[in-house]
Amino acid sequence: MQMQSQTFSQINSQPVDSAENKAFTFTQYQTEGFHDEMFTIEGQIRPGYEVFRQRVEQLTREELMGRQHAAERALMSMGITFNVYSEGEGTERIMPIDIIPRIIPSAEWNRLEEGLIQRITALNLFIHDIYNEQHILRDGVVPRDLIESSKCFLEPCIGLKPPKDIWCHITGTDLIRGDDGQFMVLEDNLRCPSVVSYMLENRELSKQTFPEVLARTGVRPVSDYPTRLLQMLQHIADRPDPTVVVLTPGIYNSAYFEHSYLAQQMGVELVDARDLVVSGGYVKMRTTKGFQTVDVIYRRIDDTFLDPKVFNPDSLIGIPGLFDVYKRGRVALANAPGTGVADDKVIYAYVPRIIKYYLDQEPIIPNVQTFVCREESDYQYVLDNIEQLVVKEANEAGGYGMLIGPKATQAEHALFREKIKANPRNYIAQPTISLSRVPCLIDGQAEGRHVDLRPYILYGDGINVIPGGLTRVALRKGSLVVNSSQGGGGKDTWVMY
Repeated sequence: MQMQSQTFSQINSQPVDSAENKAFTFTQYQTEGFHDEMFTIEGQIRPGYEVFRQRVEQLTREELMGRQHAAERALMSMGITFNVYSEGEGTERIMPIDIIPRIIPSAEWNRLEEGLIQRITALNLFIHDIYNEQHILRDGVVPRDLIESSKCFLEPCIGLKPPKDIWCHITGTDLIRGDDGQFMVLEDNLRCPSVVSYMLENRELSKQTFPEVLARTGVRPVSDYPTRLLQMLQHIADRPDPTVVVLTPGIYNSAYFEHSYLAQQMGVELVDARDLVVSGGYVKMRTTKGFQTVDVIYRRIDDTFLDPKVFNPDSLIGIPGLFDVYKRGRVALANAPGTGVADDKVIYAYVPRIIKYYLDQEPIIPNVQTFVCREESDYQYVLDNIEQLVVKEANEAGGYGMLIGPKATQAEHALFREKIKANPRNYIAQPTISLSRVPCLIDGQAEGRHVDLRPYILYGDGINVIPGGLTRVALRKGSLVVNSSQGGGGKDTWVMY
């Protein structure tokens, strides 16, 4: 980090030749009819951005671009990269960063926090119920066949009761704004939500890019996330001074940097399948001093790869016998196996009913309108209107397995119609929503790009929503796909006090 600080200080101290450098300004910025996070449609600046705009417009374009390039170099030098496998071979990249932050006023964030706590509370009750008493299925609120046909519903988890009855310890919930400026939940991520490391590092870069602005603006911190994560993991152990580890698939996983980063920040061991073994009814870690009992595993491995004796017999990255130890209460897993059923995009459509059923409340943050292709009326509507809709597979992630109707070709429309006809259960559709936009630094100019927001929620001794999260941005002009593997990047998210 010292080298990174020197890079920024050198940039900040560079002399400016006003004759050759043009001042950076937002005066030519266009909202273009979209909901903009920084400006109203009339061009008025929104609350929270005043200090930032004042400072940035004191810089030249060259100075601002210099800070942008320094941030990118810092990410690469620190090894903050991910792997892309969709291009035929593994390609290591940094997640592109844009240094203009997204700023959320305090009152607006407080409402989001309330809604996320409500949603996670209901989803945790739902997961526990469907693997145990199944009241919601018996009462017909959620169709039984919908659950039993979900790829992420794991029969070995029936009857499971995880420590403290908590299933979804770490959640990354994707939020978007539409044209009306209201937040909506786009999807829930309860298996192994990733990219939290970018949230943390983006904040560190903001501290060095705009230190005086952060000091004057009053932004809530996120740097204590690793501490809060460790406290949550220790809480579910139910043992004094528990041994906590982070379980990674290995160095070739696309998020390996994050696994090692979080382990290092928490001060715990990063392990893979070679380091753990079941012995004497407990999970043991191989060390230079012999075996050590493991109490808590923060697993970054998908459910079905955890234990080849119970789930996928071909798994080489799991620990044989782990699930039996877990069922006996001799090790805690975060997140609990089976939570992925709530990631199913078809089940997502039922979350408002789930909230009403368990909490007797209306959702504070609504869902995006969703058409469920397994339902006859929705099925025909989607086939007839596919050119205007976004179609998604039930269990895909990362922007894959989806069709953005208005931007797709007739051949792609026809292909997805056939896919839906072959397996209606596997698809939902939603209206094409013009995601809100935030100014981004593009070739020295401020241009609007579409964004979503992924806040992170920890469930241990209470539910703790980290103030901000990762703003993901579709850096390709006109794109609505924010995923890093498909041209997306990230921004720091400043939540005001």
